[in-house]
Amino acid sequence: MPGPILRDVGGSVRLSVMVWVAGGVLSLLGALTYGELTAMNPAAGGLYVYVRDAFGELPGFLYGWTLFWVIATGTNATLAVAFSNYLNQIVPLTKLEGQLAAVAMIGVATVVNVLGTRRSTDLNNWATWTKLIAIAAMSAALLILGRGWGHGGARAAEVLTTPAGGSMFAGFGVAMIAVLWAYEGWQWVTYTASETINPQRNFPRGFLIGTLLLIVVYVVADVAYLVALGPADAARSDTIAATAVAAVLGSDTAKFVALTILISVFSSANSGVLMAPRVFYAMARDRLFFRRLADVSPRFHTPAFAIVTAGIWSAILAWSSTFQQLFTYVVFAGWVFYGLAAASIFVFRRRAHGAKRPYSVPGYPWTPLAFVLASGAVVINTIVADWRDAAFGLGIMALGLPAYFFWRSRRSAPAA
Repeated sequence: MPGPILRDVGGSVRLSVMVWVAGGVLSLLGALTYGELTAMNPAAGGLYVYVRDAFGELPGFLYGWTLFWVIATGTNATLAVAFSNYLNQIVPLTKLEGQLAAVAMIGVATVVNVLGTRRSTDLNNWATWTKLIAIAAMSAALLILGRGWGHGGARAAEVLTTPAGGSMFAGFGVAMIAVLWAYEGWQWVTYTASETINPQRNFPRGFLIGTLLLIVVYVVADVAYLVALGPADAARSDTIAATAVAAVLGSDTAKFVALTILISVFSSANSGVLMAPRVFYAMARDRLFFRRLADVSPRFHTPAFAIVTAGIWSAILAWSSTFQQLFTYVVFAGWVFYGLAAASIFVFRRRAHGAKRPYSVPGYPWTPLAFVLASGAVVINTIVADWRDAAFGLGIMALGLPAYFFWRSRRSAPAA
């Protein structure tokens, strides 16, 4: 994402770094809020359960519906397209071969998650440590060996202190869409709360430590890319890690970095395939979605049918859409409900006034309020900046209305 973000802010290094920090702070506000919600109600389904219990079945259903058609499957599809883009850095691919590679990645993640939650989480743990170590080593090498700011020779201090013009600030909101997609995923861990040991303690702690660590990793890596390439060359790259390493350490090393990025992208997609079907399972259990999605495999003890169904739709999206189009769908649709889920904390606090809580969000009510307002700003900005893709997301949500009343009527119908 650093290349497109630099283009959005007119090449301003200072603003590009600020947008990474701003996206991280916004994610941290939400993570702290969700920490209380998860500790209070560690049920399968996470955000779906919070929205349903606070605002009613219809908003909860619309979240799960949009999660299936856009948010979760769209995220997996976006990652699959990114996977094929980086694979192309190692082995040149035709357009058809790139599409097949994207579909194959989703297929492998789907199979791993059908075979068992423990296998999936073990793979994720291994991949997470691998990519963290690789990103730290890469960032250190680029910061130490990258001299100046690319071919222009401008120094870092000069670029960082360059005043940002009005057009650059206008692009800040657009860049936030890309940054929030890069941070996307912290919300999803709520889906697996019912399968987590001691969620009242581990979720708030994991939210805080994980989000803070992610901010540091992203900002340091972003600065390292800029030191290696300079703003102009960095803004032109959509595979920035491989491009930066190639410029500093040579093309052979860049291929190794591209391989590491493939592991990173696969790990992220595997997380999505692991977590999202838990929401579809919870909806089907409420008899508000396809009943088969509530089936648990007697052999593997996973919601196998829900995992496979979501995997098929993710593969279709990956085959048919572009990277930027996909993540715009995801951010717009997702942040409508992320803000709504955070707002549920006010409802639960009012219902259980004075009750003892396993964890309380710091700075209440300002922390969740700031997150809710910022979520609304993200949604409005997306409509203004890219109304066509926003209209697609709204259309998917609107289609959920007749679907909801269909399933509700079937649930209410007397048995034959």
